[in-house]
Amino acid sequence: MTTPIIRNPENVTDLADWGVIPTMLEGQSQTSGKLLHKNANGESECGIWVCTPGKWECHVTRDEFCHFLSGRCTYVRDDGEVIEILPGTAAFFPQDWKGVCTVHETVRKVYMIR
Repeated sequence: MTTPIIRNPENVTDLADWGVIPTMLEGQSQTSGKLLHKNANGESECGIWVCTPGKWECHVTRDEFCHFLSGRCTYVRDDGEVIEILPGTAAFFPQDWKGVCTVHETVRKVYMIR
């Protein structure tokens, strides 16, 4: 098996349609992405994720590391913590993180879920 890589993830255009966020509060955020790798049992995956503007309830069901490449969004955790996301932001969302995400400008990130 070769090592999976994606060069210049900010420029990748062959993204698959991953549908609309099911927990929308405002708007209709459309997601797309490209899977780089998913392990055999499906517990771990990484790739590129793109999301258009909107506001939705967010529940992180597994640990997730994100490096945001473009766009702008705000995460507000249920306890009131506000996380402003700009290009170049790296964030770790632990399993069971809950809150609301507002995508102001289409975001693109590389992610790792485990």
